[in-house]
Amino acid sequence: MAGPEETADFAALIREFKDRSGLSYGVLAKRLHMSTSTLHRYCNGDAVPTEYAPVERFARLCKATPDELVEAHRRWILADGARQRERKAAAGTATAATPAAPATPAATATAEPGTSTPAPATPSAPTPSPSTPTGTEPTTTPIPTPPSTPEASPSDATETSHPTTPNPGPRNGNRTRRRTTLLTAAAVAVVVAATALVPRLVSGGDDNGDRKQEAGSVTSTGNGTSSATPSSKAKATSSPSSSTSPSDSANPSKSAAAKTGVSATPSDKADGGAATAVPLTVTSRPYAWESPCSQTYLVDEDGAKVPPPPTEQDAPSWVSALGAVSADSQFLELTVQGTGEETVVLQSLNVRVVQSGSPLAWNAYAMGYIGVGCGGGVPTHSFDVGLDATRPVATPKSGQTGLPYKVSESDPEVLYVTAAAASHDVRWYLELAWTSGARKGVLRIDDQGKPFHTSGMSGRPQYGYSLDDSEWIPHQAD
Repeated sequence: MAGPEETADFAALIREFKDRSGLSYGVLAKRLHMSTSTLHRYCNGDAVPTEYAPVERFARLCKATPDELVEAHRRWILADGARQRERKAAAGTATAATPAAPATPAATATAEPGTSTPAPATPSAPTPSPSTPTGTEPTTTPIPTPPSTPEASPSDATETSHPTTPNPGPRNGNRTRRRTTLLTAAAVAVVVAATALVPRLVSGGDDNGDRKQEAGSVTSTGNGTSSATPSSKAKATSSPSSSTSPSDSANPSKSAAAKTGVSATPSDKADGGAATAVPLTVTSRPYAWESPCSQTYLVDEDGAKVPPPPTEQDAPSWVSALGAVSADSQFLELTVQGTGEETVVLQSLNVRVVQSGSPLAWNAYAMGYIGVGCGGGVPTHSFDVGLDATRPVATPKSGQTGLPYKVSESDPEVLYVTAAAASHDVRWYLELAWTSGARKGVLRIDDQGKPFHTSGMSGRPQYGYSLDDSEWIPHQAD
């Protein structure tokens, strides 16, 4: 069986689901909207899905229990992490080996002005005569790569076309400097191009063309500090009456994080405290669904201009295109994983309100189809947040244990947060306090650098999608 131990464990679990379901590969693949060969590769451990959504659909189709869904998610996280580590290792090996050949022109080009041949010498001491025989050029300028040849040729032609020019010293020095600069720039360009191309070729797309990262998801990382005291800015926004602009919540590493979708804001450093790497990551899915029937979005458009309900994995794109806002409640899925072998303790999960006002006066669109039932259970490690409260707090759902939890690279945790707003339009984010040995810090969790956005929909027109009519029609949810 191909792949590391984590991939084998993941494949064994989904094979167990498949065998227990009694359904063939063909039937399962058709219901999951994927090819039979792709499903075979997942079950054999030859490939790992790049997203968890198809794994969850597969498990639910095979009647997996809530505990089995959590275990499937845990094993997928480990298998996906192992696959990414393999790719990084392969990319690093190829990157280290490939640029070795193009490095030769750079060394030759930079060393050329220092040669002792009668050809143009060091720019600081130009030779007075440019009449050096051109036949010696191949030995004095050993440039093996084609990119450097076109740059050098014009200079050579210029030099030999005026052998009797009076006082050629300064002009020859300028030409030598120009040629040296051009040769160096060409060699550097070759090295940079080769270095950039190799990782792209090595880390190319999956055989199935799956997306690398689901839209709307974000991995939070940052710098830890020796102080667990929340930042003063976070304290200032703890009341729903406080209102700050989204720019106020920008984090120190935003410029570096913008390319990867990373959003993290560590707590302020204590006096004399030195910043260290945070020993955990948090992957957030701000548009996850407990079930299609439980999710509704507010959209400032008439039903005729709103496309049909998306699937859960396409919800982020649907929301972004329409500027939709989660209505009544928002369901978050947070995957917390350590970055090393050391244990990280998750101490508390705190809610910070950026802005709170009257609910949006938009139309409400339910994601479930009219007349089609929905199912689902309450996952473990679930929290409720009442955004209408003066000071919202994340509390464990009835019968479940709350924080602290422990995580490491081999033992992740998945937290589910249901944030409800009935009478307010609220922009908010979460702060996760952690400790690891003598280190401690606070990690901000938001929607790609922006606060989460949830609004009540009381009294707003509600619509459901009719499969019979293929359009949105007024519909009051049960």
